[in-house]
Amino acid sequence: MNMNKVAAPHSLGLKANRHQFLLLVLINAFVGGMVGLERTILPQIAEQEFHIAAKSAIFSFIVVFGIVKAFGNYLSGYFSERIGKKNLLIIGWIFGLPVPFMLMMAESWNWIVVANVFLGINQGLAWSTTVMMKIDLVGEKNRGLAMGLNEFAGYLAVSVAAFLTGWIAANYGLRPTPFYMGIGFAVAGLLLTLFFVKDTRHHVAAEAQVNTTKRLKNVFMDTTFRHKNLSSITQAGLINNLNDGMVWGMLPVLLFTKEFALADIGLIVAVYPAVWGIGQLLTGKMADFFCKKSMLSWGMMLQGIALLMLVFISTKSGFIFLMALLGWGTAMVYPSFLATVADNTHPKDRAKVWASFGYGEILAMQSVPFLPVF
Repeated sequence: MNMNKVAAPHSLGLKANRHQFLLLVLINAFVGGMVGLERTILPQIAEQEFHIAAKSAIFSFIVVFGIVKAFGNYLSGYFSERIGKKNLLIIGWIFGLPVPFMLMMAESWNWIVVANVFLGINQGLAWSTTVMMKIDLVGEKNRGLAMGLNEFAGYLAVSVAAFLTGWIAANYGLRPTPFYMGIGFAVAGLLLTLFFVKDTRHHVAAEAQVNTTKRLKNVFMDTTFRHKNLSSITQAGLINNLNDGMVWGMLPVLLFTKEFALADIGLIVAVYPAVWGIGQLLTGKMADFFCKKSMLSWGMMLQGIALLMLVFISTKSGFIFLMALLGWGTAMVYPSFLATVADNTHPKDRAKVWASFGYGEILAMQSVPFLPVF
């Protein structure tokens, strides 16, 4: 009986760990809210306050964010077993605290770029760590549902923050008011992590005892080239991040050049992560029952159609429809992507495998300034 009492806190499964799981879902919503602060109004700040017209210069904040976030992903995988995932999450939030203040008080565009260094570290450590901790908690069953819930919270928060910053900016100015909510996100995320989150290393050890997945000999080479499933997911992740980086940087600029009002830009920009987030409540569970390969293929096809059609659309309703289509395609891809990584990885290799995916974000985000500008 005493043995059962000791083992119970480290049992695997969504139901057995529902309190910690839901806490991490809430924390990931705050992580998503942090990146949502920038989705709508930074290109307008660049042009109106700092008089930056070159699109490649405007997109510099995305490139810096992507590179730093990729290295943050790598570090989260490398250090998670050394210092613990809870400590990584705390460090991620410490780097997130200065971001809203820097965005509010920036005296030059360089301040914005430096703020995105801090934001990239915050996202690379915090988002990646919450994903890995949820995978640790749920075990093999309902892994797709778990990832769907995680991404639902994160990207719904991105959407809400993107919409609110656009609405607030339209009514109260570009700065500083739209960024006040970021202070709340960072403080709440840090305090919840400090006082309520528990590390998941014992859950990893418990799953490792029964998991029969073959260990990887060279994590980076196997993940990138040798392992059929993991290498395919790596490539899909690169394309997905390229699509997201392009939409993040170019869509507000495109809408601005078409003379859409700032509030309408905020609404259109928010539709994509909203459908992406809410859709994963369904597609996450679908990933537990249907072929993940088919979901990835169809999802990326819908992404391609939506992005291609952007050049032919000029109405508000048309852009909303395409952003919804893009969001649904990404919702099909993302939980399948995360669940497949976990399915093909031994628990002891999982953090290192996650780290090796970082290079895809580097390549994707570096490509953004060189994409065709509408």
